[in-house]
Amino acid sequence: MPDNAVSASAKGATSLIALQIISRAITFALNQFLLRYLSPELLGISVQLELYKMGTMYFARESLRVAAERRSDGGIQAAINLSYLAILAGFPISALLAEWYLSVGSLDVAYFSQALRVNQLAALVELLMEPAFTAAQQNLMYGARATAEGASVILKTVTVFSLFFWSHSRGIDLGVLPYAVGELVNSVVLTTVYWSLTAPVARDKKFSLFPRKMKSSPSQRYLLSYFYKPLLWLIGSLFFQTGIKWLLTEGDKLLITALASLEDQGLYALSANYGGLVARMLFQPIEISSRNLFATLCGASSKPSKTPNETSKKGESTTDSSATNDNLQSAALVLRDIIRVYSIFSLIIFAIGPTAAPLLLRLVAGSRWSSSGAAQVLGTYCYYIPFLAINGVSEAFVAATASTKDLRDQTFWMVGFSGLFGLSAYAFVSVLGLGAEGLVWSNCVNMALRVVFNFAFVRRYFAERGRAFSIAGVLPNMYAVGFAVAAPSVLTQSGKIGTFKAYGLFGELVRVGGVAGLLAVAM
Repeated sequence: MPDNAVSASAKGATSLIALQIISRAITFALNQFLLRYLSPELLGISVQLELYKMGTMYFARESLRVAAERRSDGGIQAAINLSYLAILAGFPISALLAEWYLSVGSLDVAYFSQALRVNQLAALVELLMEPAFTAAQQNLMYGARATAEGASVILKTVTVFSLFFWSHSRGIDLGVLPYAVGELVNSVVLTTVYWSLTAPVARDKKFSLFPRKMKSSPSQRYLLSYFYKPLLWLIGSLFFQTGIKWLLTEGDKLLITALASLEDQGLYALSANYGGLVARMLFQPIEISSRNLFATLCGASSKPSKTPNETSKKGESTTDSSATNDNLQSAALVLRDIIRVYSIFSLIIFAIGPTAAPLLLRLVAGSRWSSSGAAQVLGTYCYYIPFLAINGVSEAFVAATASTKDLRDQTFWMVGFSGLFGLSAYAFVSVLGLGAEGLVWSNCVNMALRVVFNFAFVRRYFAERGRAFSIAGVLPNMYAVGFAVAAPSVLTQSGKIGTFKAYGLFGELVRVGGVAGLLAVAM
């Protein structure tokens, strides 16, 4: 069972990563052309629209998704029944957020209110995919997820690019409306593909993608014969916690919306999009698949296991205990190996990223954007990416294994983290005047605090089950750290060689790429 789950998760992560790379490569190329038609102000408004839709989706479905992954006693059908609550929640949440955005939003931008309403419709359409998404997750259908997300992202980008190109050639100002139409296309494709791919599986495995009544018993209690009660209580605990998490995750966008001009918002958005490209392509699929894997492996060990002596005294078989120990060992190995790879990757990013990022921005976005201040922000963003990666996989473990009490404790700590995040953002942005770069540094503070909490939980979780999980064991050794510390000096010295300067941007890319290659080999 552990080997099968790990194998399925690994294959799923590989499929997601491959599809993400292909789809992102296509959308990346189209976005480079799109930047020629965009102003920083328009890009800043698009961030506000994206923030609205993601906020609606997050509050409507995130706590339900996490709860559904706990594999309730009611099986797949109980989880699918639960997913319909996300659809119902989407209507009031999307309406309330839309009214708030219209009251404080940038109404002077062409078609802003119309674009917001289209985004509202897109959010409701996307929530319709939740039953099919839940079925795909419960059956480890990572290929279906890769297909749906890959197709939707590509078609969304093609739609946005086509509308901007058409309106520019005709001299028509559509404002931010193309972005909203692209989001609607994205939602329609996602929902259609998920339902079409999971419907045959539902017929074969005899479950329904529509709500179905469940039989209650003393051990399995259902509300209104549809919703598994223990999961409903868990959702209640998760909802506030996920809200705090969303504020922490999207806090940079909220702060820059309040503190910065539309132009500054556009510059920060460009840097965050490029900086987060690796996170979206590589780290996010690993986080998604590992969370499902940890829930599968650790689901039977929610309480500390008994010792062999305690088990034999009661005349119980040690088979279940042995299986649980195997599952725990597999979970610990997977988590350790992922964090180990991430820590080595982090050293390379710290050493090379701030020098390479401005050069790459100049290559893909042109001198207009690279000379606008976005290059400096992107260089600083490189320090944030490793924190983002390590927090993602460690938080996936917490979400998959934490009890209701643990989640309440996490919520308490995250409230404190949000306060420290706000204070650090004020200090970096307003007091020190670092602008968008200050937001990046405050995000680093936020993520570092969350990583510390996650690691403390992981150590305690395994210790309560008789296993040691050493954080020091996943860190790079002193030689790797030494190579990383020396790399910036090598970059500085190589920059004085006239041969590289003679070839301009190409020579600089060769120089930095050569140092990065040597560092990677040394690692």
